Amino acid sequence: MSSTLAIDQIINLLKTIAETTRLRILILLSGGDLTVSDLTRILKQSQPRVSRHLKILHEGGLIDRYQEGAWAYFRLSDDATISLLNELIKRYCDPSDPTFKRDTDRLAEIKFERQQRATQYFSKNAQYWHKIRSLHVSESAIEQRMQQLIGDRSFQAMLDIGTGTGSLLKLFASHYLRGVGVDINRDMLEVARVNLDKAGINHAQVRQGDITALPIERETFDLVTIYQVLHFLADPQIAIREAARVMRPGAQLFIVDFASHNLEFLRLDYAHLRLGFSDQQMEIWLEGCGLKLVDVESFPPKADKTRNRTKSNLTVKMWLARDPRQLIA
Repeated sequence: MSSTLAIDQIINLLKTIAETTRLRILILLSGGDLTVSDLTRILKQSQPRVSRHLKILHEGGLIDRYQEGAWAYFRLSDDATISLLNELIKRYCDPSDPTFKRDTDRLAEIKFERQQRATQYFSKNAQYWHKIRSLHVSESAIEQRMQQLIGDRSFQAMLDIGTGTGSLLKLFASHYLRGVGVDINRDMLEVARVNLDKAGINHAQVRQGDITALPIERETFDLVTIYQVLHFLADPQIAIREAARVMRPGAQLFIVDFASHNLEFLRLDYAHLRLGFSDQQMEIWLEGCGLKLVDVESFPPKADKTRNRTKSNLTVKMWLARDPRQLIA
């Protein structure tokens, strides 16, 4: 949709909004992505009725729909003009209105349930994450360096491939206008949604998808990240090729993963299909996908001060690549 609207478009949009349930849905979606089931619980209306209103809003261009397994999620439209309209609606709605207040309270209940499920998932898998993290430098050191490399630049859109807990979407939230995280694991997506909600980040969404076949159009992102994902893939270049496909001319790609190592137990016990990567292999893959490797950084494991040696030989590497095409204004 263009940055300006014709009179008939404005009238149609206003007609679409001018209904109590649809207005309530727009206000609710301003707080994050929701399913039909979520909205049914909050609005206390039947599923067919809620679905009908969602269909009208979707056809009117006010909301977007995406599939996550058997579930369909809805969110406010990313279109700039529509986003401004939705923001105005939210700004001028009285939060003390009894109807809006009931909706907000019920939404808070659903978000609390999400948080409980996320906590349970983390508790169940905490031992695995602790074991892996003990073998290499802390994520904070790597993230700090990524921030330094990006500096104060801003981006129209960011994509985090294999988003996990959504930590990178949080880290760079002030740099992008629209953020998207993709992950195949629904439990991790639940964790990511809770984390983004806690941080008050409403301009990012996460969705389920195969990172080797991203549910995303070509040339739509200015910054793409793949953080500790490639070692789980039998053919990592497929994911890199998908990243290249969705990058705009001049876009940047951060890949963070392990350098080549010999810790065989990671393959046997933790489903690591690849025992790290060499710089040469990564450069070959990147160039094969039309990208240029511009920087490589290493993060060796911390030294064990008691024995004056490193805990292991697990080094984290960061490869920064760029789409060499020029962005023409």
